[in-house]
Amino acid sequence: MRLITFTRSGSFTPEIGARIPNLLGDLVLPFNDVASAQGVKDFPVGMKEFLRAGIKVMDQAKAWVRTIPASAPQLLIKATGITYLPPIIDAEKFLCVGKNYRTHLEELKRTNLIKEIPQEPTSFIKLNSCLSGHEATVIRPKGITRLDYEPELVFVIGKRALGAKKDEAMSYVAGVTILNDLTCRDLQLREVASGSRFWTAKNIPGFGPLGPEIVTIDEIPDVYDLWMTCSVNGQERMRVNTRDQIWKISDILEHFSRFIPIEAGDMFSTGAPGGVAVGKENAEDLYLKPGDVVECSIDGISTLRTTIADEI
Repeated sequence: MRLITFTRSGSFTPEIGARIPNLLGDLVLPFNDVASAQGVKDFPVGMKEFLRAGIKVMDQAKAWVRTIPASAPQLLIKATGITYLPPIIDAEKFLCVGKNYRTHLEELKRTNLIKEIPQEPTSFIKLNSCLSGHEATVIRPKGITRLDYEPELVFVIGKRALGAKKDEAMSYVAGVTILNDLTCRDLQLREVASGSRFWTAKNIPGFGPLGPEIVTIDEIPDVYDLWMTCSVNGQERMRVNTRDQIWKISDILEHFSRFIPIEAGDMFSTGAPGGVAVGKENAEDLYLKPGDVVECSIDGISTLRTTIADEI
């Protein structure tokens, strides 16, 4: 199932539903409309609440996705009539694991962005205020010239985890989505020099395109054999397999849930693969510019699209 958060044309009220791929144009099944039509009371209206409601509500939604297109097609709306929001707009915790792909570590060492390889998972916080949705236009602030792309696989947690063990980690995962962890390298280099933890360089408003959807984990054959790709204006810039990750979601969840409860609706981004602009000899030519269209993908599964514009 492809879970989305969206607004309809002319509305500012977020809704949740499922995207249903269609050769003639994608369709959306709004859960609130189905719940109303079937007399289901108190169905969750937000994605965090939906995930926290548990397996019974998840199974109900999956049943609707299987049956409604045939039994009540009038409840479907065209995807062209919605605006995608980040799948979860109000996560309590969105932790981004850094330095997690071997190929990316080599880039960071060459460019003096790291001095040593961490011995356990590390992370920084991605703020909700910096998130943007699929097909969003992201504004590059004045003075920023080295804007880099970072496609990342994100795990969305589906139930509370405290003291989780590696061998049970996947039972806590509801699904995956994509983050383009846009990074201002100008600012990041200054923050590294000052000993900062990169928060500003990665938390500028709009610098967290997320989505377009949460792909439920039952639709992912193997989370450790996915190709993460990034293209700019149709030209592929990078292609790296998730098997290159140093810390798997089992390591990450066990590490961070030792003392802090990880709740349904929390997210873990698992780091940038190798191939970002800053690691290239011609980096200045590759940094994102106004008009660039960036596509970050889990190859063959889902694609997140963003357009870059300059601040006026």
